[in-house]
Amino acid sequence: MPQEEFYALLKGATDESSYDLVWLEKTFLDEIVLPVIKGHSLCHSHGLLQKLRSGKHIEEIHKKINQDRSLPLYHDDVLVGCFQRHHEEDESLQADVLMENLITKASAFLALTHLLDGSRFHASDIDFIISCSEEAAGDRYQRGGGNLARAIGEMAGCRNATSCDIKSFCVGPHYGILHAAALVKAGLFKNVAVVAGGSLAKLGMKFQGHLDNNMPVLEDVIGGVAFLVTEDDGYSPILRLDLLGKYPIGAGGSQQRIQESLILEPLKAHGLKITDIDRYATELQNPEITLLIGQDDIPLKNYRLIAALAVQQKEIDKSQMNEFIEKRGLVGFAPTQGHIPAGVPYIAHGIKEILEGKKKRIMIVAKGSPFLTRMTNLSDGLSIVLWKNPKHAEEGEHA
Repeated sequence: MPQEEFYALLKGATDESSYDLVWLEKTFLDEIVLPVIKGHSLCHSHGLLQKLRSGKHIEEIHKKINQDRSLPLYHDDVLVGCFQRHHEEDESLQADVLMENLITKASAFLALTHLLDGSRFHASDIDFIISCSEEAAGDRYQRGGGNLARAIGEMAGCRNATSCDIKSFCVGPHYGILHAAALVKAGLFKNVAVVAGGSLAKLGMKFQGHLDNNMPVLEDVIGGVAFLVTEDDGYSPILRLDLLGKYPIGAGGSQQRIQESLILEPLKAHGLKITDIDRYATELQNPEITLLIGQDDIPLKNYRLIAALAVQQKEIDKSQMNEFIEKRGLVGFAPTQGHIPAGVPYIAHGIKEILEGKKKRIMIVAKGSPFLTRMTNLSDGLSIVLWKNPKHAEEGEHA
């Protein structure tokens, strides 16, 4: 989605009667934004279009910026609007923090809407929503209180859903999917949406290294992901909760110990080998972004560790490590934005490969960084396994 359309989502994501956080200039709305939003298959709802009819004059926007510390919004280097604070003193309700939260909400809404548009489900079919975004929405008394999931669900029209937020840095989507699967397995809910909006703080996160090397900003993008966890339909791949890879608090911090906890131990507990997994999806940061600024090819580094673990277990020879990586690994293709690249961008592709008979078992691995809180030096991690549906396999054999 281009920036001018995303500005429309930002305006549509705020309750004008209560907050009115986003002002957009009238000519920009009428001549640039409205024509494209009206034709957008996912974003042309009556409610959104009504909000886009309340444009402001440029003089009003200048006054708001100069007198009320509002943040200017630009498009093609032209001032087109501003973003308001909602309290004079509360740091959690200043314009920059509120804009981070609203961008997360709007991008999560877009991901969830895309998900529903590509499925047989309607917004009213969703009965639980989990947000695993990286924002901290609240006020000075509850700075990370959140439940952004509820705000996302409201915007998406999920009127029958209840909701909560789950956070664990890069591992957040994994925990979201785990909780969703457990809720469905327990019979408490049938259709659980797991969503993660993008983080404004991560916009162009590696930009300084690119500029230092006379390159443009390569990551001028806000990412978002959404997943739907449902009851077994007899066709879609299943989530093997018994193969959950956990990284206990007392497991130690070495990379080998992390890999053993997340990959080796859950497989061995069920008589499986590392080579029984057809594909591993780990931290999928794009090396075209990281290598050019002197950092590692992060996915390749992880696949070497997994291959070395297979050598240690005598499942492959050392000479077969490159073959293992080529067959079971992936080239990084996602933005380097925390919770977005941590294995989960491959899930849709992996489901397709399983349904097409190209793969039977895939493992999605994430590692997290709770030490960024300055509250601990520990890392975090979780792995989940998607498996060819045995009912679908039986049908295929009879066909």
